[in-house]
Amino acid sequence: MNQQGMKELAGTGVVDALVKSGMKLGLGTGSTAIHATRRIGSFVAAGKLTGIRAFATSFQTVLECEKWGIPLYSLNAPELGGKLDLCIDGADEIDTENRLVKGGGGALLMEKLAAYASASYAIVADETKLVENLGLAFPVPIEVIPEARLPVSMALEKLGAEVFLREAVRKAGPVITEHGNLLLDIRFKDRIDPARLEAEINHIPGVVENGFFTRIRPTVFISHGDGKLEVRK
Repeated sequence: MNQQGMKELAGTGVVDALVKSGMKLGLGTGSTAIHATRRIGSFVAAGKLTGIRAFATSFQTVLECEKWGIPLYSLNAPELGGKLDLCIDGADEIDTENRLVKGGGGALLMEKLAAYASASYAIVADETKLVENLGLAFPVPIEVIPEARLPVSMALEKLGAEVFLREAVRKAGPVITEHGNLLLDIRFKDRIDPARLEAEINHIPGVVENGFFTRIRPTVFISHGDGKLEVRK
């Protein structure tokens, strides 16, 4: 099975296992999580799922929900009341303790809002996302307000990080998030404590949010090249 097939296996598998009618759902962003949204949408369209109320973590996910007729709400809306039953999302890295690096698609702020507002949290990924240690290979995104780019970069370097301003593709200049902020991507050369860094980075003035997800441990649906779907709690 190729990687695209693995992504679809994980995305559809989590819906079949966990999603039920009447749920308040957080729907994540990215090339694996989008398969979960499509699966939910096909079930909504066929009448197999009813009463679904969803919160989308990015404009990409909003468009997919609109395509399938999945009802969308703000977390502030009375239909959601600031709480979700289940959030389904992807990840860029997953360590042996089910701690995550997320935000490669630039939606880490809304993804963290959805994750930490959910009673249950499920991550879908293929086997290439599994790592021993976070932050060494895939960059950890940090969303910062534009005026804080330099002081935040300097503070991150003091924590031992290599810092890079994320540049846009097919547009001159940096990536601008949906909330008008910049993204700094950081990497570390040595093993780190991601739980400590998640809290410490967010204490830097000018940081909006960071891509370490350690405060809740998700159930992880991991697809493998041999066609097997592993569920790791």
